[in-house]
Amino acid sequence: MKTPQTRQARGLFVTGTDTGVGKTLVASALLRLHAVHGLPAAGMKPVASGAFHDGARWRNEDADALHAASDVALPARLANPYLLKRATAPHIAAAEEGVVIDIDHLERCYREIAGIAPAVVVEGAGGFVVPLDAKHNSDELAARLGLPVVLVVGIRLGCINHALLTCQAIAARSLPLAGWVANCIDPHESYAQAMTDSLAQRIGAPLLGVLPWDPVLDAERASQLLDAAALGLPQRPPT
Repeated sequence: MKTPQTRQARGLFVTGTDTGVGKTLVASALLRLHAVHGLPAAGMKPVASGAFHDGARWRNEDADALHAASDVALPARLANPYLLKRATAPHIAAAEEGVVIDIDHLERCYREIAGIAPAVVVEGAGGFVVPLDAKHNSDELAARLGLPVVLVVGIRLGCINHALLTCQAIAARSLPLAGWVANCIDPHESYAQAMTDSLAQRIGAPLLGVLPWDPVLDAERASQLLDAAALGLPQRPPT
């Protein structure tokens, strides 16, 4: 029997052009998409900033959403190794709480998950290069995991520059860009289509889908708007 350290699981690292661009929605949709195509998947949020107390324990909305969309149940210690209370950059929130984010520990948690689940979707924190501590950024974690990246672009003013710079940062880490998702987060952006078209001409990776502005769009519906074939997922098993 293969050990958790040697078993190979499919995986994706979901990042965004900024915070608040819909990474959790896309990561949750990718989890549902994998399951529909016969690959039960587990969601991982290595570092979550911003927590609420439900009367019993501290929780994070992003981590909860990934848990709800996952077909493979994980203990919280693996699904969300670091839960920080303040909704700010991870290294700032961690310093305030006296917590040291150990990138080696995050890598070990991922390897353990990869030994459990056929597929793993990892959602980063904030943008691709957000700091985790004084020396390490999120892009180093992505490089250590060695996963293809899915970039979520929040379609709004400034997104073209942010997206292209993020693509450069992903390439600098020698990571494959599996594709990108255009998420129309500004209902008042009259140039959303033009921005999406411009990025499609410049990003050398598939456009996996366009998510329309919809304040109640959920992971199930979003998964139906993503291109499974472009991600190389197998054909859906017969029902």
